[in-house]
Amino acid sequence: MKIITILRTRRYTTRVGIFLIIVALIVGMAGCLPDEYEYTPMVAASYHVVGLKSDGTVVAVGHDWWGECNVVGWRRITQVAAGGYHTVGLESDGTVVVVGWTWQGQRDGVENWTEITQVAAGEYHTVGLASNGTVVAAGGVGYDHGQCNVGNWTNITQIAACGLHTVGLRSDNTVVAVGHNDYGQCDVGDWTDIIKIAAGWHHTVGLRSDGTVVAAGYDDYGQCEVGGWTDIVQVSAGYFHTAGLKSDGTVVAVGDNGDGQCEVSDWTDITQVAAGVHYTVGLKADGIVIAVGGSNSGQCDVGTWTMITQGAAGRYHTVGIRADDTVVAVGDNWGGQCDVGNWTDITSVAAGYWHTAGLKSDGSAVAVGWNDDGQCDVGNWTDITHVAAGRLHTVGLKSDDTVVAVGDNGDGQCDVGDWADIIQVAAGEKHTVGLRSDGTVVAAGDNTYGQCDVDGWANITQVTAGGGQTMPERTGHTVGLKGDGTVVAVGDNSYRQCDVSDWTDITQIAAGCFHTVGLESDHTVVAAGYNGYGQLEVGGWMDISQVAAGCFHTVGFKLNGTVVAANLLVELAKWNLGEAVL
Repeated sequence: MKIITILRTRRYTTRVGIFLIIVALIVGMAGCLPDEYEYTPMVAASYHVVGLKSDGTVVAVGHDWWGECNVVGWRRITQVAAGGYHTVGLESDGTVVVVGWTWQGQRDGVENWTEITQVAAGEYHTVGLASNGTVVAAGGVGYDHGQCNVGNWTNITQIAACGLHTVGLRSDNTVVAVGHNDYGQCDVGDWTDIIKIAAGWHHTVGLRSDGTVVAAGYDDYGQCEVGGWTDIVQVSAGYFHTAGLKSDGTVVAVGDNGDGQCEVSDWTDITQVAAGVHYTVGLKADGIVIAVGGSNSGQCDVGTWTMITQGAAGRYHTVGIRADDTVVAVGDNWGGQCDVGNWTDITSVAAGYWHTAGLKSDGSAVAVGWNDDGQCDVGNWTDITHVAAGRLHTVGLKSDDTVVAVGDNGDGQCDVGDWADIIQVAAGEKHTVGLRSDGTVVAAGDNTYGQCDVDGWANITQVTAGGGQTMPERTGHTVGLKGDGTVVAVGDNSYRQCDVSDWTDITQIAAGCFHTVGLESDHTVVAAGYNGYGQLEVGGWMDISQVAAGCFHTVGFKLNGTVVAANLLVELAKWNLGEAVL
């Protein structure tokens, strides 16, 4: 995951494969580079993705709590590595730059390293390969499993790091590894004829000279099932999946596919692959970057939508109401939640995990999608003025300001029958929120994270509710927009999704699984929380009239009726790192 390959190359007159060039340079090149040095584009991936451009500058997108994407000023970079929460860059003079998290010591002294020819980054540590074949490392404080015990290594030609272990390839094509070994990820002592290595969270991968692959370590997701691979020229290891680049420019992948990160069978013309936590990223020969994963089900494929007046975002789907009051939807349709093509006369919509609810102009409601908990049983509702959809429940506000709810009630999220004087409702993972006409707020359901602690709120003009699953628990948070344009939030703040106290001039709010979005009065957008899926990449949005937050994506409905969406795949599609010099 963290190490793709060492990227020092000169201009060659013979057009040979880029990876054969890189292998030769791993063994033979060190020291400072001449002024005419050509930078070879590459990508590295973790919770964030880093791209090295052909001009030696760097771009990054994704998780950025600790400034790990703050690479704007980097110049003359020859290789990049993405750690858990930090980013490392190798400069052309053999020195190193690093940004991001530093509490485990992963940045300590790194910028004093010299004569470095390759860098690697683990979850909490940084590793450097020196030109003399020795290795240096920093970090692991508080998480010390021996992953930095590389001081006695010699004759090393490539390094890899991930999680809590470090791997080195020797000049005799054998492999050494140190660090966390509970799953056998360091049991590589008998490997021979290895020409490249990669390290995942709990597994290690080696590429043999004959193009076959070997792997060791944790295999519960099948990430080590690489025995049948052939014609491989590069390998990359994600947290729980493994990707291999074939000599014909196609890609294979095995392991965890819960986010779709192994859906690479149609890729062609790839020159390098990087496997991150949620994604697999591919670099094409022309510098274009493609990616799969991030639970992408097409929920951001809204670029062709027009004449949309409003909409909603579910777990992995997006819904829009057209100007003629019909409805369109894209994304995951596992439960039939996108089967809204025959809906008419719709005035508002709500999107849950696997269901979609719609309010008709006559005050009735419709719903489609997964209905095992009865969340779509709204056919008898009348006099409804607003609908909201949670994970497995649906809420309706009636014209008499009372509330109805159907679906999963395991945590009391549907116990709203005694609510009165309600003017707006919101539904989260396992809780329901109601806004009273006097600006106070009521909530019902799961309160494990304090997401229902809204009794003291006042002067609220809108409420929204979020939440999602962090194994093994389900979380939740509640957000309120105040009359003065400021925002309050309670509940789970593990991903800083409740860090909204400094927001001002907000006119509308939305809450996703682990993030919160705000629409500003000038029609721009702000966002807080988890960005591992790129859902916070809304900084350049303008002319937005409404925002919606899915589990791992954000949607903006524009004043002109078009729609924009944010996730990591959308951002990576904008990248062009430039062509490699072969």
